[in-house]
Amino acid sequence: MAAGLVAVALAAAACQGPGPSPSPSSQRPSPPPSSQRPSPPPIPAPSQAVRTAAPDTFITAYTWYDNTPPGSPNISHPVLHKKAGGTGTYADPVTIAVGHSLETGKDVLDVPAGTRIYLPDVRRYFIVEDTCGDGPVPEEGPCHAGADEHGDTSTWLDIWIGGEGESEAFADDCTEQVTGVRAAVFHPADNFVVASGEGVIHDGTCDSGYGNQLITTTPAR
Repeated sequence: MAAGLVAVALAAAACQGPGPSPSPSSQRPSPPPSSQRPSPPPIPAPSQAVRTAAPDTFITAYTWYDNTPPGSPNISHPVLHKKAGGTGTYADPVTIAVGHSLETGKDVLDVPAGTRIYLPDVRRYFIVEDTCGDGPVPEEGPCHAGADEHGDTSTWLDIWIGGEGESEAFADDCTEQVTGVRAAVFHPADNFVVASGEGVIHDGTCDSGYGNQLITTTPAR
């Protein structure tokens, strides 16, 4: 986010009748030459927006068949979608689930709802809209805990890959295909390459395996 710099000029004018000219001692001092005035702080460029690359993120996936409840696209924290979905573009990112905790008595997500994340291995954007881990103590379950058991990673994300209309075996195979330690970009720019097709599972394919290289198209807006 770029912070704008606003300059405010203040002018004062006296509307009094004629009177004696002020003595030199009562006159306001002249402003210092421009070369002596302090320079205004620089305006941050849009490219300085916060973007965090996490090269060692443990990625898993959930489908139509193993969602909660099974056979549904229900999500816990809808933002752009009422149900799990999305094509994967920046404007229509796919639902992603993150760890959460009930230790404080409130449901607190590890990553705020609405956060966009780009995953180069599937070449799609995602958005936090769901929780990973069920039951009364999700902080002891997947995504919130246990990431370091999978390749010394510190972050665990669970991506929605759909699967409705495909066999459960096919959905399970795709889940295995996308699971592993992958790169992720939090708060990404809008100019990363996006694969065609609606979601990871589309048109009978499991669209993944692109690797961790970040490829851009045009300059970020």
